[in-house]
Amino acid sequence: MKLVIAAEACLLLVFRSDEVPYPELLSVVVYEGAWKTTRRTPMAGVIAVREAANSGESWSRDLVILSWKDLRVNGVVLHEFAHQLDAADGAVDGAPELPTAARYAQWARIFGAEFERLVARFHRGLPSDIDPYATTNPAEFFAVVTEEFYEQPAVLAARHPELFAELETFYGVDPRTLTASPTDTGT
Repeated sequence: MKLVIAAEACLLLVFRSDEVPYPELLSVVVYEGAWKTTRRTPMAGVIAVREAANSGESWSRDLVILSWKDLRVNGVVLHEFAHQLDAADGAVDGAPELPTAARYAQWARIFGAEFERLVARFHRGLPSDIDPYATTNPAEFFAVVTEEFYEQPAVLAARHPELFAELETFYGVDPRTLTASPTDTGT
């Protein structure tokens, strides 16, 4: 279990020369399968209560919780550790720590436009190659497209070339060929 989880978590860092592997992460908890939680969400003055089955969670920068059964069949490790990278700058907002203000501006332009397009498609009931869970918020969008970057790179590159290029720069790799790309130097 440790090896499988560590290998996937480190895949996000292997071509990033400047990364210290998840410096604030204290614990990874692994359950045999999905676990249930009760979610309370304020909606228009009413609190909606629903039960949810979880396959993974990332809490700030110090804890990741995973379902062993689910991580063997989907990208939950990539997803939750993308949240860890997102949290490295102190905010889980869909924009991980980047080297320059210019890189943040480019990231915001590309990720913002792609997120808005996906949300618009979802609200119109149109299909998308990006999982609809990505419409939840920008942080989930980043985590979902990270999964798809590694698991379906050819599709993402063909249908979302700017988004793919941004992720390729950030992660320093083209997963279509698993060859190193220039790392994020701020260009």
